[in-house]
Amino acid sequence: MEEIIRARGHEHVSAEHSSTFEITTDDFLTPAGDCILAIEADRAPADFDSEFVEACRDADATITVTIEAGEYADSVTGRGDPDLEFTNERSAVGRTSEYVDDRTIVNDAEFAAAGFDRNLVTALADGTEVTVTISVE
Repeated sequence: MEEIIRARGHEHVSAEHSSTFEITTDDFLTPAGDCILAIEADRAPADFDSEFVEACRDADATITVTIEAGEYADSVTGRGDPDLEFTNERSAVGRTSEYVDDRTIVNDAEFAAAGFDRNLVTALADGTEVTVTISVE
């Protein structure tokens, strides 16, 4: 089961954050947003199908987030959590921790923004169109 978000990169994408990564519906990004990988997302967690959300709420679920921009792609895997809300209408956040709020889409991720392939990050900083695929097993 999967959800797909379409977004775009931005010149201020630096992907330097060590504990989170984020996709946002916002149409701007400041240099301080070092966890943000893409902006102008066409969907947010509140838009996800209820069956997908329920599957992600299983503590044994494996959630994989794949970011594709141009010829580059990278994936990060984490786990689900019974407390995941999927109610935020603005941002989707992956976390290396177990912290949950309304933006959280995956916990215990293998890595955060700083761990993404640097060629992918360069493509994101060039403003490339982005496809984010979130799958749950």
